[in-house]
Amino acid sequence: MRCATTHCARSDVGCTQPEQGASMNANALPKSLQAQPLISQWVRPRNDGSWDVYSGKVDIGQGITHALRLIAAETLQCDLQSIHMINPSTMHSPDEGMTSGSYSVQDSGTAVRHACAHAKWLVDHEPNRQNIDWHIPIDIEKLVAHSSQTSSQKKTVYRDDLLASVQGPPQFIHDLKLPAMLHGQMVRSHATNTTIDERVWSELKDRASSMTDVVQVVKSNQLIGVVAKTEHAAKQAADFLLNRLQWKVDAHGMQAATLAQQLQKQKADTQIFHESGTEQAATASTSHYSATYTRPYIHHASLAPSCALAVWHSKHRINPASQLPYQLEVWSHSQGIYSLRRDMALAFELPEQEVQVHHARGAGCYGQNGADDVAYDAAWLASHVPDQPVRLMWSRRDEMIVSPMGSAMVMELKANITQDHQILNLEHVVWSQGHSSRPGRAATSALFGSWQKENPHPRLDPINVPAAAGAGSERNTITPYRTQHHKVVSHRLLGLPFRTSALRSLGAHGNVFAAESFIDEIAHDRGIDPIDYRLSVLDDPRGVHVLKLVAQHASWKEKKAQLAQKEGRGIGVAYSRYKGNSSYCAVVAEVEVTHTVRVHRLTVACDIGRIVNLDGAVLQIEGGAIQSTSWALKEAMHWNEEGITSIDWDAYPILRFTEIPAVDIHMVMDSPHPSVGAGEATQGPTTAAISNAVFSALGVRVRSLPLTTDNIQKAM
Repeated sequence: MRCATTHCARSDVGCTQPEQGASMNANALPKSLQAQPLISQWVRPRNDGSWDVYSGKVDIGQGITHALRLIAAETLQCDLQSIHMINPSTMHSPDEGMTSGSYSVQDSGTAVRHACAHAKWLVDHEPNRQNIDWHIPIDIEKLVAHSSQTSSQKKTVYRDDLLASVQGPPQFIHDLKLPAMLHGQMVRSHATNTTIDERVWSELKDRASSMTDVVQVVKSNQLIGVVAKTEHAAKQAADFLLNRLQWKVDAHGMQAATLAQQLQKQKADTQIFHESGTEQAATASTSHYSATYTRPYIHHASLAPSCALAVWHSKHRINPASQLPYQLEVWSHSQGIYSLRRDMALAFELPEQEVQVHHARGAGCYGQNGADDVAYDAAWLASHVPDQPVRLMWSRRDEMIVSPMGSAMVMELKANITQDHQILNLEHVVWSQGHSSRPGRAATSALFGSWQKENPHPRLDPINVPAAAGAGSERNTITPYRTQHHKVVSHRLLGLPFRTSALRSLGAHGNVFAAESFIDEIAHDRGIDPIDYRLSVLDDPRGVHVLKLVAQHASWKEKKAQLAQKEGRGIGVAYSRYKGNSSYCAVVAEVEVTHTVRVHRLTVACDIGRIVNLDGAVLQIEGGAIQSTSWALKEAMHWNEEGITSIDWDAYPILRFTEIPAVDIHMVMDSPHPSVGAGEATQGPTTAAISNAVFSALGVRVRSLPLTTDNIQKAM
């Protein structure tokens, strides 16, 4: 059963081609296609006439496997059942880096389309597939000849994996069982900086080792774990140790009550990220506006904890000439199997080719949760029991204290507005930790366990994604609105105790919340309708279109007038173009404020270019809007002077099914523009629209997330 009501402009869709000539320049092709140019690296025929299709992008619940399958079927002009998507593995898949940044369709989709177009051309010109050499470079010109022969499928093709997700047959990494498999558990304090009493440890280790079905209890510096014959036995022994070990804790010094002030005073790598135009001198008729907004640390909080399996093959270690060409084998729900492989090789001092990583589906996640870290933990435990696979599923507590989080952020905005309401000068300053701690990007391992072992790898400060890839802390700081001078300053915070990395939309969530709240404040102060004001300073015709589209479908003017007559009811709007070069999105939120904030309806308008799979795009947009609603209303990491205390669902509430709003989604159809990702478009605008709706309901501007009763009362 769908928990949100979704409407679209129409229901037909095909796997449409990019614009004629749009991708014909080799320099414009995805790097993954340039690096892996052979047809056989992407598509191979089977003897029965069907096709194997390869991609390095992994399915994290967003339906990319289905989208790529649709692209392949349309390009090869065959039915969907003739396309077999091969599960990503470092043994046979192209290296496409991370599945992140809403790039999968535009990058992997482009690569698969080109490879399949050339494969189809070869089949058309040589009916006997046995005579075809598939190990040749892809000729991108084949897509030009091929595109005129293909036609869009004018119907929605539903994902065949969704039924299994509902019915519950084994399909996730948590369900995976290998012969002679053992089970592991880690033992970690919630505190950030700890040591243990070695005398107490020695005694407790002996007692835990003698427990039923326990195989080994192991320790390396701060890294402690249990291997047992059953998951229950491993958990019992781990809990026994956790409840009795004496931890010496060093306080980290961060205070939740003054988080914003502490972040602004923290040591930072500061840069002018963007500056355009010439700063204009303010005059007597110029109005000055300034405001500061904050976002807390946010957990990934996937419904299932991170899980991995690992096995060390001792036969290879003893005899490298054996048939098995690798030493360490790992099953992971990582979003980047090759990046994980690189850091596993670094952490265990192995050549990369002696580590193989297979992707297996895990709980849905956008960004870096604990998938990579739990893989290291599983491999470390497995190193103590060669030739026996070890399965490790973190506890909920481990998931919350070890997984990287989305960074807390402070955004300070200043503007000078002319008498005729034009933006003269606009400055956006952001304080935030970096938004990437992904493995595979540094000279040392980024895996958490490798920082805790004997001879540890150095702890790494999170970095920001380069501007060319959309930036990190600075994502969506560059305004879409017309200004005479615009400046963005980024302070990447260093040396903080909490580990941050990519969380859906990275810095865009906080920055759009701040920027769209700020533009709303200006409009209200000037007595101008919020949508009318945005339209008056927005030049991008596609942006203008989605704002008008959302206003139309939300019945903006009528609803605003109606809700103004009802106590505690409000309506708000927000707009952004994700990363400044990707999907356009406008959101209208209708809320009711009593003792809590309740979102009744979200109306969303999106332009994602030419649509590959309408149902998949709608699900992505809907899911993002619901997750953003949870962030806006409820989610914030909690801690004390020792470490993280939001270690379960009581301490870290998320949106419940009964609280999900109706979601009406309206897509711009038949767009002539190239496809871009839909998965992160709604994160910023949804939270901003809800915040603006709360102001509409109460007349109080809440500039600190989440929009809890406590934060609302502080704003009054």
